[in-house]
Amino acid sequence: MTDRHDHMAETSITATYDTRLLKRLLPFSKPYRRTIFFSMLIVFMITLLELALPYITKTAIDRHIVPAHNAETDTRGNIDGAPSRMYRVDLSAPDVGRIVSAHPELFTVGDAVAHIAYEDLAALPPEALKIIRGNDMVGIGVITLLFLGLVLADFVLNFFQKLIMEYTGNMMMHDLRMALFRHIQQLSISFFNRNPVGRLVTRVTNDIQNMHELFTSVVSFIFKDIALLVGITIVLISLNPSLAAISFIVVPVVWYAALRFARKARRVFRILRIKVAEINTRFSETIGGMKVIQLFRHETENYRRFKQLNHENYQAGMEQIQLMAVFMPLIEFLGTAAVAGIVYYGGSRVVDQRLSLGELVAFISYIRMFFRPVRDIAEKYNIVQNAFSSAERIFLILDSDETLPMPGANTGPSLSLKTADTAFTSLEFKNVSFSYVPTEPVLDAVSFRLNAGERIGIVGPTGSGKTTLVNLATRLYDPVSGTVTFNGMDIRRLPPAFYRSKMALVMQDPFLFSGTLRDNILRGAGPVTDPDMVRILSASHCRELVDRSPRGLDTELAEAGASISSGERQLLSIARAFARNPQLIIMDEATSYIDSQTEQIIQAALFNLMQDRTAIVVAHRLATVRQLDRILVMRRGRIIETGNHRQLMSQKGFYYRLHQSGSDLRP
Repeated sequence: MTDRHDHMAETSITATYDTRLLKRLLPFSKPYRRTIFFSMLIVFMITLLELALPYITKTAIDRHIVPAHNAETDTRGNIDGAPSRMYRVDLSAPDVGRIVSAHPELFTVGDAVAHIAYEDLAALPPEALKIIRGNDMVGIGVITLLFLGLVLADFVLNFFQKLIMEYTGNMMMHDLRMALFRHIQQLSISFFNRNPVGRLVTRVTNDIQNMHELFTSVVSFIFKDIALLVGITIVLISLNPSLAAISFIVVPVVWYAALRFARKARRVFRILRIKVAEINTRFSETIGGMKVIQLFRHETENYRRFKQLNHENYQAGMEQIQLMAVFMPLIEFLGTAAVAGIVYYGGSRVVDQRLSLGELVAFISYIRMFFRPVRDIAEKYNIVQNAFSSAERIFLILDSDETLPMPGANTGPSLSLKTADTAFTSLEFKNVSFSYVPTEPVLDAVSFRLNAGERIGIVGPTGSGKTTLVNLATRLYDPVSGTVTFNGMDIRRLPPAFYRSKMALVMQDPFLFSGTLRDNILRGAGPVTDPDMVRILSASHCRELVDRSPRGLDTELAEAGASISSGERQLLSIARAFARNPQLIIMDEATSYIDSQTEQIIQAALFNLMQDRTAIVVAHRLATVRQLDRILVMRRGRIIETGNHRQLMSQKGFYYRLHQSGSDLRP
């Protein structure tokens, strides 16, 4: 019996703990803090390069294309009375002097310089214009080479920065996945009773993968974007404070929109994480239960449920898209509005010559750059919300304390033991009570003692607590009250690895792993020599299975041993127990779901396994326990009778009535 909990329903999370989540993720970055620092340094260099590019454009325009430093205003004015901008040329160069002499109507000659109106430059022949503006052409060429060099440097730095952060991010993701996997392995069985496979698979795969961009790009690029915003703000204010003020009018609207977007995006991503986990859970359950679904013609209903989940996931995805479809164009519109304001205000200042053309072009470039990191931050926030939604789910598992208390944790100090020197002498239950659900007791004050060399059977109707007793004996659960002792010591004070090394469990439905026959037999065992392997295969009656397998012991098994029969899986589990050479054997209805012929083979293998060993045999057939030293008869969570077969038959109690009715107690 398990906890009555809707294992398909995901836990709802509504509180926002971004700061707490970041603090919890920081330890995973500590081993890579040097590479992260180096990446940040590269990002800072990239930011400086990007800030320099518009300023270089301004320099090219103001010094060489429309050189303000080489221009003067002719106060005599044009025909319409507006002042003219004059280009100054140096008459010391012979070629320049000849051009001025050839076109006296265009030039106003002074002592060592001459002036020509900008609008008259177009009247000069191309060859003359090249000579007049030769220095400007050289300057433009130098600035162009410098511009290309900075762009190339930006490319190289971005390449290395991306490479470093991809390595760092993937290693952090690797460490987080291993931490989650390690923690899941330590959780108690009760945790897995409430959390289906699909949900846990989603945590270890999809949710960890969602952390990838957070680890690889968000941290460094948000630093870059913030640095870029600060740098652009400083440059704009230093260039022209009044024009900078015009540019920043839309900024409050941008940040208000960003905050609204952030709140809604977090909720949507939480829903998406939930729906992905529920889809994986439903699909995993469908594959595992496909036989039942098809036999009971449940395909239509199962399809309907999956379709509903898939539609809910689609709706959440569309809500996310709608948010982005509103927010990103809004940012683009606000950025364009800021540029329009600059063009109007700055253009008028260029016309009346209170602002250079280079400054206006630089302002437009910088303001476009200003809104690019704003968009980037919004997109990265999108990623962050997705990652935090996954991180919340991951830490729900990492925060789960559903582990059996280890020695020293509320169980008293750990006992110092030497595994090789501590032989099994007894296993005792002392007034043990247990329940999976507080209001539904499964075991009630169960007491018995198993001594070394003794073989006992446990029988009783379905639901009487037989399997629960085995779970407590192997310490998959701890008693609600009472104690289970090994050699007189409370097993809660013993290291689980030591305690479980003394026993082997043969279950009614053994689980085999993907891998070879050899891997499954030797899993959890020490080194085994070839003669020992021959003996194990012979005693467990697995020789025939190995001989007819294509590659013998190196034959690969399908998932969960689906490529072999249930009887063969049971024989392999017995061989696995032989390989461990345990002192205590626990068999939980090891011949369930087996035909009569196969049962005889398994019974022979079990008989070999029990030779010279202590054994607990949970049986569904009374004939299985007739030859055992003692039989415990359970009913409704209590041991109601005890004795060997002859003694119990002579008492003519519950065991006698079961025997007389011919019941085999098969579930």
